[in-house]
Amino acid sequence: MENKSVKKVIRNHRYFSEDFKKQKVKELEQNLIGVSELCRIYEVSGTAVYKWIHKYSVHLKKGITQVIEMESESKKTQLLQKKVAEMERIIGQKQLIIDFLEKVIDFSSEELGTDIKKKYESESLDGSKKIKGNTK
Repeated sequence: MENKSVKKVIRNHRYFSEDFKKQKVKELEQNLIGVSELCRIYEVSGTAVYKWIHKYSVHLKKGITQVIEMESESKKTQLLQKKVAEMERIIGQKQLIIDFLEKVIDFSSEELGTDIKKKYESESLDGSKKIKGNTK
């Protein structure tokens, strides 16, 4: 059996000051730098950076909830709300027309003395009635 030499990487322990950590967390919150970039530049683990964020972030104080929303999502929401409002307006106009036409039919029925709705109502298309014409 071969003896494999095991290389131990001796890593110097570095300590970052509180002011340094606070400054980096502030830069993260202002989107000046990303977590992965910070890890790469200063050779620290992502876990360490997230601990800094948890400890020094002004947004992670008790009782404060930070909502991160992409700008495009809020624009989509606004656009959809405008579309809904437009559709509701159109439906309202159509309902007014329907109500008006029903009143016209009712008034005309009274004037003519006949039930126009019953006389000219369209036949059901469910196939229950026989079609007049040539049957072979």
